[in-house]
Amino acid sequence: MNTHRWSSARWGVLALATLTNTLVVAAPGMVMPVLFAEISADLNLSLVQLGAVWGISSLPMVVTSLAGGAVGDRFGPRRVLVASCLLAGVAGAMRGLSGGFVALVLTMFLFGAVGPMITMNNLKFSGMWFPREQLGLASGFLSLGMALGFFLGSLLGATVLSPWLGGWRMVMFFFGAVALGLVLPWLFIPDPQPHPDIAAAPQGSFSLREGVAHVARLRAIWLFGLALFGVSGCLQGALGYLPLYLRGQGWSPASADGALAAFHSVSMAFVIPIALGSDRLGERRRVLITAGLMMTAGVALLSAADGFWVWLAVCLAGIVRDGFMAVFLTSVIETKGVGLAYAGTATGLVMVFSALGNLVAPPIGNSLAGVSPGLPFAFLAGLMTLGVISLVVNRPDRGRGEV
Repeated sequence: MNTHRWSSARWGVLALATLTNTLVVAAPGMVMPVLFAEISADLNLSLVQLGAVWGISSLPMVVTSLAGGAVGDRFGPRRVLVASCLLAGVAGAMRGLSGGFVALVLTMFLFGAVGPMITMNNLKFSGMWFPREQLGLASGFLSLGMALGFFLGSLLGATVLSPWLGGWRMVMFFFGAVALGLVLPWLFIPDPQPHPDIAAAPQGSFSLREGVAHVARLRAIWLFGLALFGVSGCLQGALGYLPLYLRGQGWSPASADGALAAFHSVSMAFVIPIALGSDRLGERRRVLITAGLMMTAGVALLSAADGFWVWLAVCLAGIVRDGFMAVFLTSVIETKGVGLAYAGTATGLVMVFSALGNLVAPPIGNSLAGVSPGLPFAFLAGLMTLGVISLVVNRPDRGRGEV
């Protein structure tokens, strides 16, 4: 494949990967918090039960994060993406068939199993098409897709899609159909051919067990995992609780959902500049620590904020959210001993910690609302602080010639 055709093809692949993150993972997931009021009224769920529903999707991620990344390393990410889009469509639509708390928990469990398999293999597949100096930019676009999906889901889920389609159940069916539709383009996307500027990632040259054992020996990966436990758990709990908290404070549904949409809109606006800046600076660790401190301050401010200060807190935390993830995942791949060969396995191991944080933080945080409505945010800010400390003590070596 000549250089011009390679360049055109890789941007097409990145566009499809970004769109998949938007419509198959992010938007179908983020419609849930803004639909919780409608779902709660329909299924008679308590606040703690809603927290369990929101957090349960992270439980299967403990397994599928690692397995999905390792399988992508072994058999190739495109095959995993075809199967994952198919499963996401079916599992996502099944949420609309739930008749009670148990059924909704089970379907959320199934849907949550697929998300990390898509995001990690999108990152690996894109990394196979882009040289190292553009890896941060490619990761930034993938995070932009997530931010766009979060924004659209939170903005349109309850105020547009549900009334237009006929209720929350039809919203689940709608996104399920979209995911199934995206199976087709992934079937026809070619696998990357060797290119002089990009080292090919060896697939099938090691077993799943060997890949996991290799990555597990890297201290930096464990510290990255602990950092993501705090960061991801904090954001999962805060974003799930925020619309309910604001409605309880007397905000209108549109304004409460708008605050969540504002979080994702500012994140979407700054993800590419943050990713590009980390590429040019060549110092990703400082970018991550600064972003972590900003998110900590924003979530902590929500515990006592009202009116204008809520919007300020939301924007302070949101402005760096997806930029943080873009730089974070790039840093994991660039860690010495990882590279593209172990990219899926390494990101999978790190995402296991993310899943654990997402699982425990929402129900614990929501349970504290009975003591004080703002207390969940204080707890979640403390969890974020744990993540920042892990970033401070982690000084990973960057591999040479591995990406």
